[in-house]
Amino acid sequence: MTDQHHNRRKRIVWRATHRGIREMDFVVGTFVKSRVDAADAAELDELERILEIPDQDLMAWLTGAQPVPGEQASPLLQEMLSTRFDETFFGDPN
Repeated sequence: MTDQHHNRRKRIVWRATHRGIREMDFVVGTFVKSRVDAADAAELDELERILEIPDQDLMAWLTGAQPVPGEQASPLLQEMLSTRFDETFFGDPN
């Protein structure tokens, strides 16, 4: 991995974990950290695009209060919104 790609991944993780709403820091940050090391350039582009979406919109989509607009929909966003952040995601603590 080049320094450029390493720095890009670090910036993406930082942005994902410092969004402004603690719950979204957790949801987005946890998802991004689980994927960023294996992401190719196209997926990094998509993660950066998702990070531009306001927290209020992501929260509304995550809770099902509003549907994801067609122009924002993507397989990666849908995967993030459908991820269960419980023991099935984090693994068995025992």
